[in-house]
Amino acid sequence: MTESSPAVAAAVEGELRLLDPGVRASADVLATLLHPDFREIGTSGRLWQRDTIIAMLTDPDAPHPGPLTASRMRGDQLAPDLVHLTFDTESKGLRSHRSSLWRLTGSGWLLYFHQATPFIDDPFAEA
Repeated sequence: MTESSPAVAAAVEGELRLLDPGVRASADVLATLLHPDFREIGTSGRLWQRDTIIAMLTDPDAPHPGPLTASRMRGDQLAPDLVHLTFDTESKGLRSHRSSLWRLTGSGWLLYFHQATPFIDDPFAEA
């Protein structure tokens, strides 16, 4: 994990909070971490907006992944108000490469964009 700046450290902290099942189950907490213009491309390829992802994550009847574990997290501060994170997650055998953009706002660092792409072991992939 690269934490070359306080901005990267703040984005990493926010990302790790979003992996917490308790945070994912709270609409109020999610609203404090997601930018008003948040968009996500999920592992299924579906495009999510802030309100729809909060509703899905907090719906007790919706299917949910098991606990997510993160690895290979790396962050780069692209501008004073923009951090890019990349990392992998695993849940119930499903592994995904993930990419997030965090933006600095008057409310602090908020997740602006996220994309998850499923993958399988590839002996030719970069480590």
